[in-house]
Amino acid sequence: MRLFSIEKWFPIDAIEKNGNVKLKNNVYIKILKVEPINFNLKSNFEKEAILNSYKLFLKTCNFDFQILIQSNKENIEKYIKKIEENSSKENNKIKNISKIYCNELEKINNENETSLKSFFIIIKKAFEKDKKNIVVEELENDYFKIKECLSRCGNLVYKISTEQEIKIILKDFFRKEK
Repeated sequence: MRLFSIEKWFPIDAIEKNGNVKLKNNVYIKILKVEPINFNLKSNFEKEAILNSYKLFLKTCNFDFQILIQSNKENIEKYIKKIEENSSKENNKIKNISKIYCNELEKINNENETSLKSFFIIIKKAFEKDKKNIVVEELENDYFKIKECLSRCGNLVYKISTEQEIKIILKDFFRKEK
């Protein structure tokens, strides 16, 4: 019995040095990471301006893109260890309060109520074999358009350009454990 190889199923043909991902069906994608603002901390006037900028972003981007949000359980081990180290120097009352606090944090985290969210935009362009360079240039232009529009909202946008970063994102996206 022959087992399926993930490479046969997975649509990726190559990850190029510039961070573009070539798929097997003559499509390129570029992955962008977005560091969002905290919308809830903004005034009503700021919120309205941000929403108007976001509407403009959606109207301006007349190309295929996908917004991907990954939620991962927060790793709070270092934080708890630091609390325990700091409280070890204190009196018993502070030690007890710190222990209760750490137990509560672990309980909340184990119930998956805390999560670390990562936001990505994936731009997609199909190409014909003789027009590969044009598509690569269009992807770069689309990246700058997205970066400019979302920066008006206060977000920071970075292109994911290393093979290692791309593999980590894809691995997190396709892993079974959530």
